[in-house]
Amino acid sequence: MSEIAPNEVGRRLREIRAWRGQTLEVTAGLAGISYGYLGKLERGEKALENRRTLESIARALRVAPSEFTERPWEIADGPSAEAHATLVEFENALEVCELGENPGVPVRPWPAIEAELERLQSHMQAADYSAQGALTPRLLSELHAAYLEYPHVRDKVLRALVICYQSAAWTTKSLTGRGLPLLAAKAAQQCAEELNSPLWIGFAMWLRGHSAGQVSRSQQYQRAVRMADQLTGHLNDEQVLQCYGMLHLNAALAAAVQSDRTTADTHLDEAASAAERMSGDVGDFGGVWFGRINVAIWRASIGLELGDGVRAVERAVGVPVDAIPSPVRRASYYTEAGRALLLSESRYRDQGVSLLLKAERLTPQRVRSDFFVREAVSDNLRAARRDAGSRELRGLAWRLGVAPEPINRAH
Repeated sequence: MSEIAPNEVGRRLREIRAWRGQTLEVTAGLAGISYGYLGKLERGEKALENRRTLESIARALRVAPSEFTERPWEIADGPSAEAHATLVEFENALEVCELGENPGVPVRPWPAIEAELERLQSHMQAADYSAQGALTPRLLSELHAAYLEYPHVRDKVLRALVICYQSAAWTTKSLTGRGLPLLAAKAAQQCAEELNSPLWIGFAMWLRGHSAGQVSRSQQYQRAVRMADQLTGHLNDEQVLQCYGMLHLNAALAAAVQSDRTTADTHLDEAASAAERMSGDVGDFGGVWFGRINVAIWRASIGLELGDGVRAVERAVGVPVDAIPSPVRRASYYTEAGRALLLSESRYRDQGVSLLLKAERLTPQRVRSDFFVREAVSDNLRAARRDAGSRELRGLAWRLGVAPEPINRAH
């Protein structure tokens, strides 16, 4: 960094801080440096001496370090390196844990396990993959031991196991742990069948379809429809109704991926009909938040899958997405919509970046590990100009591990 005069770095620091609308105190606090030191940097009385400080300031101002240095800036590790490291723990747990076999780990009192399960569910809704990786594999082993040691709460243990396997499936799918999401979903299905509950069997089938991704969409469709049909005699239970609706949404997505708009619309309409029978707009079963609002979001998402682009995003205008209490569900929609806008006409680029930034604030690990976000951002970097939107785009690119192009200030 000695190639750039301290007063030039300071000028850029002041310019970007003013553009962001942050005070010296706030910026210094976010960067973890002293107010006085930041002031000296801005006045050119001190030079930036290491990457750590530069990256801390860049994060505090939510821009790329290249905004200060005029050079591409690559970080040594990807934005989800810590989370990716947990894939080995998930793989080990999915191999070792088997229903009815004791993995030989200590088992705490059941209330302590329940409390940890609540923490896990909170991490799931925040898409905190690092926290889930630190907690889920260990909790899976303990629950398998508890299944044998606490027969008086066996049903509770089985439900907890389904939730833990849900965490394993969601996390490993997001971190591209090929094969692991489906292993986790099948293990959840075994636990649900042991419960002998239509509700949990239906939920596990939904999870299997959600986890399989691109694997055998036609089979996913058939399983979702078959399971939904099996639930029709239990729809007076609102939790079962939510599960039934989610299965139809899975079927709609599977049809859309196979370019069958008519069939996708049929299942969307059935899901909407189920949502209308609910007492509220947002359900609370299984962390899937089925209801009228979620169905409207799915309509937009499936429109995006069918290639409707900006029109699909416009259909969701006015839908109270933020009424869903789950950060990961809201972020999921903002990510899809942001990508669609970013990849459409250039006039929608800033709006697309804004939605991606909104998603990133809600669930940073999820957005930064999303392959399709990286592709959309990389594609737009080549066309971005020197303006506020481009600065936001370059900052997001850096956090995604995509090195921005050098900034040409001569023009």
